[in-house]
Amino acid sequence: MGTADVEAVWRIESARIVAALTRFTGDFELAEDAAQEAVAEALVSWPLASPANPAGWLMATARRRAIDAIRRRTALQDRYALLAVDSAVDSAIDEEIDPDKIDDDVLALMFVSCHPVLSSEARVALTLRVVGGLSSEEIARAFLVPVPTVQARITRGKKTIAAAGVPFELPPAAERRERLGGVLSVIYVIFTEGSTATSGDRLLRPDVAYEAIRLARTLAALQPDEPEVHGLLALCELTAARFPARTGPDGSPVLLDEQDRRRWDFSAIRRGLAALAKASTRGLGPYGLQAAIAATHASAPSVEATDWDRIVVLYEALGRVAPSPVVELNRAVAVAMASGPAQALAIVDELIASDRLPGSHLIPTVRGELLARLGRRPEARAELELAARLCANQRERSVLLRKAATLS
Repeated sequence: MGTADVEAVWRIESARIVAALTRFTGDFELAEDAAQEAVAEALVSWPLASPANPAGWLMATARRRAIDAIRRRTALQDRYALLAVDSAVDSAIDEEIDPDKIDDDVLALMFVSCHPVLSSEARVALTLRVVGGLSSEEIARAFLVPVPTVQARITRGKKTIAAAGVPFELPPAAERRERLGGVLSVIYVIFTEGSTATSGDRLLRPDVAYEAIRLARTLAALQPDEPEVHGLLALCELTAARFPARTGPDGSPVLLDEQDRRRWDFSAIRRGLAALAKASTRGLGPYGLQAAIAATHASAPSVEATDWDRIVVLYEALGRVAPSPVVELNRAVAVAMASGPAQALAIVDELIASDRLPGSHLIPTVRGELLARLGRRPEARAELELAARLCANQRERSVLLRKAATLS
């Protein structure tokens, strides 16, 4: 077994291993460090002798590393307490066959990684590391930050959890739904970075987006009765379904009205619609409403044949349950398609007057498009050039500049 095999097993089993170790040692940081040491040992050992049970090998090795670490820092008079820990951890392998306990452990690991005491950056890094099984290098590449920055976020996050005394347990039922929103938010942040990169020379980072989808599927399996979990999964699947048509052979963006819809991933659309049906059982929340918008696009044969009136209504509903300037901006785009650019321009100008998206390239992008449709070409060009200056993604910037050039 080579490096790729180790990485594949780790990606699948990491959450279960770290969760089981955390439950039995009571130390999140120790568990994660021990698991990483087991992976490092596997990279050396497995090419020489492949284990019959790779996941069990990783778990047993990580367990030994955790016990060694406890022994090193335990005073002689505390060795009896260590024996109890040793015995409890030894039982982890036996309890791994209990699927319900595994589910609880992995779910608890998600809640710990996304705990409110952590910064948003630390939540993302820890979730990708301990739940997703990504290395610091992979996380750094995904978010275009230096590896030491990622490592520092992970280290600070683990120390913050320890200092705050965050227990490794599922939150009480009364808190769980509220805390679940934070978990969903972290997964969605990861997905949005993959679906439209905030910076760099690539429009899409599919590997990041698909990792978020994997996390969403895991969460949906662990929380099957939570509609918004299925709503997020539906939104991610339906959005990712368009990935094959969103870029050309050279990586340049292909706008919605120019996409070859035959290239859309119809398997992902079917999965998304199935998840949306589960999300609809008790009324749609914010993620479910966004998924319903994505489903309306997915079912339309063209931009012109899209049910824009329905999309406007869905954005209005979304604005009531989860108001934000981005929702209003997207509503303006839908209004432009349903009722014309003049009405949409009024919505955008209200956003500008209230200064609700300062420094964002999104408002001048939409305003430039609306002005162009109204025949106000010099103003439109100025807006699109402003949007290009504000945009950090090179691919998006090139599209904006190309549009501006056509308005000369």
